[in-house]
Amino acid sequence: MTQSVVVQVGQCGNQIGCCFWDLALREHAAVNQKGIYDEAISSFFRNVDTRVVGDGGSISKGKICSLKARAVLIDMEEGVVNEILQGPLRDVFDSKQLITDISGSGNNWAVGHKVFGSLYQEQILEKLRKSAEHCDCLQCFFIIHSMGGGTGSGLGTFLLKLLEDEFPEVYRFVTSVYPSGEDDVITSPYNSILAMKELNEHADCVLPIDNQSLFDIISKIDLMVNSGKLGTTIKPKSLVTSSAGAVKKRHQKPFDAMNNIVANLLLNLTSSARFEGSLNMDLNEISMNLVPFPQLHYLVSSLTPLYTLADVNIPTRRLDQMFSDAFSKDHQLIRADPKHSLYLACALMVRGNVQVSDLRRNIERLKPSLQFVSWNQEGWKTSLCSVPPVGHSHSLLALANNTCVKPTFMELKERFMRLYKKKAHLHHYLQIEGMEESSFMEAVSSLSGLIEEYNQLDATKSMPVEDFPRLSIAV
Repeated sequence: MTQSVVVQVGQCGNQIGCCFWDLALREHAAVNQKGIYDEAISSFFRNVDTRVVGDGGSISKGKICSLKARAVLIDMEEGVVNEILQGPLRDVFDSKQLITDISGSGNNWAVGHKVFGSLYQEQILEKLRKSAEHCDCLQCFFIIHSMGGGTGSGLGTFLLKLLEDEFPEVYRFVTSVYPSGEDDVITSPYNSILAMKELNEHADCVLPIDNQSLFDIISKIDLMVNSGKLGTTIKPKSLVTSSAGAVKKRHQKPFDAMNNIVANLLLNLTSSARFEGSLNMDLNEISMNLVPFPQLHYLVSSLTPLYTLADVNIPTRRLDQMFSDAFSKDHQLIRADPKHSLYLACALMVRGNVQVSDLRRNIERLKPSLQFVSWNQEGWKTSLCSVPPVGHSHSLLALANNTCVKPTFMELKERFMRLYKKKAHLHHYLQIEGMEESSFMEAVSSLSGLIEEYNQLDATKSMPVEDFPRLSIAV
């Protein structure tokens, strides 16, 4: 069994990380009721004997003694990390996993990347190495950060290069929360574009998340739950926005619902690596099958169902609706419409009591309405995990390498150019040692190159699909 380490950077990254660990504990508690430390739990947690002085003695099997998250928490402000350490999850982390400062990055990518990057490089490497030493077979680093702030975008992407240099064989999956057009950080377009160049060059897979899409999904759920149109009650604990039944007892905060959606994405993404299933998908298979070209590693994600109704039977119609929803624009975690764009590849990660025949039937049903590149018409990757999320009988995470991500990047570039043409706020960046104006031009050039690659793919949309002759086998 392989292990993964979660690196949560900045305020947004740590808040999402907090939700993730909360829900992961709930999920494993529901499955592992005897409290035995098994391979599933070991993928994200260490079992530590706290009576051993020093680093704590790791226990590879037997009863759970004290679980410690395989995580590194980094923030250049203390607030969120301190809140985690004073909350119900405080025992899941220890001080050896934390790096904090008190001054913050001031919404400035250059401060996070250039100043704090060089200042904390050795400390970060030490904690990453220590986390790696505790793993038998480290497969993946999950980086969670936002693109709009200073620490998440700057230090978060500085970290990527460190990981690439220090652990070149370990996959780097990045969950990046992109700012919406109404973002309250004026310099977020600068931070996002500078961070994008690093993501292009040093990440294996990026899961872009759009704040506006998360907000729209929450509004949609609230409308359905409160309208009474469903004709039956929502099953308790089944909302993807909910923390019900989890460890925390604190009051819900405004962003908790949004963060829970992202936490559910990460839980479903790793479910096949953690639990048994008739068709398991390893994390390395996602990159291998969904990323045909190095830079085109941005995967659009969708989650369904957003809630489960209280009746226990799953009519085929409702199961089929789950597959249809995964391709509708209302369920995407960025503002995108994959059905009207071009697919390079698509992964369907199904959890719960779903059969291979259900998967195949739905792929055949949906294929005519989806456009795939001519050279990868059968670009599907599927997995079945037998353990459903808590509160659900079944669920689906779809990951699409699709040109529908392009408008998000184009809009980001437009917002960047509006500021950059006036040289507005530029002096805040250029006063940082090692930061030059050429960094901005290189970053926007990198993004333009990425957009052009998607343009070239989109230009092939109307081309006829070549029907190559199949090899005939003499019997």
